[in-house]
Amino acid sequence: MAPDAKAKVGLIGLAVMGENLALNIARNGFPITGFNRDPSKVDRFLARSREHPNGQNATGAYSLDQFVASLERPRRIILLVKAGEAVDAVINNLTPLLEPGDIVIDGGNSHFEDTRRREAELSAKGFRFIGSGVSGGESGALWGPSLMPGGDKAAYEEIREVWEKIAARVDEGPCVTYIGPDGAGHFVKMVHNGIEYGDMQLIAEAYDILRKYLGMGASELADVFSEWNRGVLDSFLIEITAKVLSVNDPATGRPLVDLILDEAGQKGTGKWTAEIALELGVPIPTIQAALDARVLSSRRSERVEASSQLAGPPSAVFKGAAEARKALISAVHDALYASKICSYAQGMNLIRRGSETYNWNINLGEISRIWKGGCIIRAQFLGKIKQAFDRRSDLPNLLLDPDFKDWVSSSQMRWREVVSTAQGAGIPVAAMSASLAYYDTYRSADLPLNLTQAQRDYFGSHTYRRIDHPDEGPVHTDWESLIKK
Repeated sequence: MAPDAKAKVGLIGLAVMGENLALNIARNGFPITGFNRDPSKVDRFLARSREHPNGQNATGAYSLDQFVASLERPRRIILLVKAGEAVDAVINNLTPLLEPGDIVIDGGNSHFEDTRRREAELSAKGFRFIGSGVSGGESGALWGPSLMPGGDKAAYEEIREVWEKIAARVDEGPCVTYIGPDGAGHFVKMVHNGIEYGDMQLIAEAYDILRKYLGMGASELADVFSEWNRGVLDSFLIEITAKVLSVNDPATGRPLVDLILDEAGQKGTGKWTAEIALELGVPIPTIQAALDARVLSSRRSERVEASSQLAGPPSAVFKGAAEARKALISAVHDALYASKICSYAQGMNLIRRGSETYNWNINLGEISRIWKGGCIIRAQFLGKIKQAFDRRSDLPNLLLDPDFKDWVSSSQMRWREVVSTAQGAGIPVAAMSASLAYYDTYRSADLPLNLTQAQRDYFGSHTYRRIDHPDEGPVHTDWESLIKK
């Protein structure tokens, strides 16, 4: 960038994600200034930019004043800093240097309610604010993420060219769309991460059944997941699962995955998804089971102690013939796919309810489209989800789409077999079981909650409605007076 030229975009926060996104922007022809409070990260960014295509579009700033002065007006400033107080601190330091009409874009994993608050506060001061989900990890940030911007629509139109250029691309176009007002973008990114939790847990459970019940080693498992990635399960997560399982530890020669402690971390978006689902009254049992599994995994010392004291079923290992073994592997494949459909159905229903609650008017078909590339949950079957919502935009549940309904119905007995086999062998399949229970609950015209409502009326006068007089409204019974003495 010429010394006296102004940058089209500025980015604050040059950790790996921010640095990679800045290099992506520069590579796609947009002059950009990067800033970080740690000057060594600015130095590193500039060093990397000299080795990156179109790196001449990148420059660095060593103070906020220098950073703001380097940008053309209206200024377009991306924040990629840790969610929470750090975002507010940067905004508070930055806004005194800005002018009305400038655009601030939060590209981190902020809670959508924080984004709603920030958008309202900055709008009142004459600034424009966008909360944009960015999915794809380090590689996605550099070579093409899925982007989920929400907030000021006019402001998005001013950054649209940049966002569409840097996003991943699929046949239908760039993996970015305007999601909706205020916190819509970060809400969708939050649910994306919740679905990701479910996806990863379901894959882990399939892996656990195959290794424990069928006695498959990492190399054979890698071959199975690689084969699955060529069919309906084709996805980024299945692809990397096959790759992870194929790697041996250089020091020991053993499969590296077998040497990794079974304690899964989390950064909060899964918990946020569960909290808002409860608040909005949307069941997401698969995602909740995945969250619970991570929490339980962190209590390793307790689990180790419990393993020596709590009895399970006798050790069960598959002893059938080769054809039966092959059939069970195929059944695990089908159980994984059916469970995955339920998990996405739950996530899509949560997005729909959020959209209705906050008046965002989110297009679920478009969400499916932009998730087809760049993001962590990118998968072949997202195309089928888009088709489902294209056929019926008000589809109440993916399980009612003809394609998904037929597939799940035809595979449900194999799904049940897998869950039953795992439970009989003492192998925990919380997410698969949750998906199956969700399916069975959703398809049931008659649930036992009539008894629950009777209990509530008995002890708390909470009332109930009668099926023989549905228009009568809530009624209460003095249960004690009717009990025969």
